[in-house]
Amino acid sequence: MRILVIEDEAKVASFIRRALEEESYAVDVCADGAKGLELASAGCYDLVILDLMLPGLPGIEVLKTLRKDQVSMPVLILTAQSQVNQKVKGLDAGADDYLTKPFAIEELLARVRVLLRRGSGEAAGVLQIDDLVLNPATREVTRGGRRVELTTKEYALLEYLMRNAGRVLTRSMIAEHVWNQDFDTFTNVIDVYVNYLRNKIDRGQDRKLIHTVRGSGYSLKAE
Repeated sequence: MRILVIEDEAKVASFIRRALEEESYAVDVCADGAKGLELASAGCYDLVILDLMLPGLPGIEVLKTLRKDQVSMPVLILTAQSQVNQKVKGLDAGADDYLTKPFAIEELLARVRVLLRRGSGEAAGVLQIDDLVLNPATREVTRGGRRVELTTKEYALLEYLMRNAGRVLTRSMIAEHVWNQDFDTFTNVIDVYVNYLRNKIDRGQDRKLIHTVRGSGYSLKAE
């Protein structure tokens, strides 16, 4: 999943980025409100983490503009302001959740997981397609009850495919959301990792779940 962090405190932004990348999220960081609004408006993110006190354009104005323009991805507000009225103002402006600084990174990651589930329409924390099950909380994957061991990048790719089950995901989309890189330089890498997943998920199975859509990309679905 791809996350945009709009935070002007360099140490805080770096701390958040490192923690999210360790959890296999693709992360972009922006320190300016106006630039952050431009990036978020492009609609290529699954979640925005937004500080309220920003140069260029206040975070609350970034949020109001996104919602006015009907950009609907979840937004988690970070604020050093603990007053109730500031939190209410952020929620009324369209925020999905807020976290007051200083915060524990474990709480931030937990709130991120909840918002990503909510944004993808998941009712429960576990993703399941046919007999393939992925638990984001424990990062455990099973197929037919058998545990599947995945590398960090294989897991990130599988989670992205499962959160978008039934959709055709282009190589460009996969590169942006899983590798956080431009498409051109990662074409072969994506194909290689899809084959890695196929060997671990579909090999020996009667029902194949990972499908190539010729000329477009890949899709994970139950036939």
